[in-house]
Amino acid sequence: MFKKHRIHKQIQYAVLALIAICFLIPLLWIVLASVDPHAQQGIKIPDTFTLSNYKDVLGETANVRSFGVGLLLSGGQAIFVVVVSALAAYPLSRYEMKFKKSFLLTILFMTALPITAVMVPVFQLFLYLKLQNSIFATMLFLTASSLPYGIWMMKNFMDSVPIDLEESSWIDGASVWTGLRKIVAPLMLPGIATIAIFTFSGSWGNFFVPYILLQTPEKLPASVLIYQFFGNHGMVEYGRLAAFSLLYTMPSVILYIFSQRYMSKGFSMGGATKG
Repeated sequence: MFKKHRIHKQIQYAVLALIAICFLIPLLWIVLASVDPHAQQGIKIPDTFTLSNYKDVLGETANVRSFGVGLLLSGGQAIFVVVVSALAAYPLSRYEMKFKKSFLLTILFMTALPITAVMVPVFQLFLYLKLQNSIFATMLFLTASSLPYGIWMMKNFMDSVPIDLEESSWIDGASVWTGLRKIVAPLMLPGIATIAIFTFSGSWGNFFVPYILLQTPEKLPASVLIYQFFGNHGMVEYGRLAAFSLLYTMPSVILYIFSQRYMSKGFSMGGATKG
């Protein structure tokens, strides 16, 4: 029995190692190609190391602007989603309502709705309202598309905060808004951080929506502008592409590093397992 259990564990570790290699090989290529003046498709150690690829990428105003636009879109969306989700999740968590279960099931269904299924009518709506090529309007649409997930998660996290704490503050004269802001929100920081990080990461890597709704090159985020390195007839600037890709991953990596302790607490909160 012990030998069989050991074989099973070895198989599991072998599968995990294979998956890790599949993820590490592309990352290794990006790192090596970004410092290689003659980068190609294959992985190889550069004959000479250079930072010229990074200088070329950061030396172009359009590239730097695209990072700024991406941070504005993703950061603004994350803030809007957290605020609106908290306000919408509070009555779902604290009050008894007649159609509460049906509403929650509808929200759960909307989290699985592919965004590509609604892009044609959304684009027509943007044209009708003359909102095409508007960064703020695009941010609002991205916020609306992320709200079902945000409300569902926020409600579950909010369920883990005991209502007794709020009732004590109400006895002392605090309003519902004060209780939400000073009692519930501080206790929900792990959940808020989890929702903000996932919203930011999803928006930061979103190519399709900005590509459809934003036409001016100056307003395109980095997720769209990265395709400028793919030229015609199969010509690709691999070195600059790798440097841009590595810089493109930095905001998400930095956000995860600084919020790791909140993320781990967020996933372990008891409210995340409640319906």
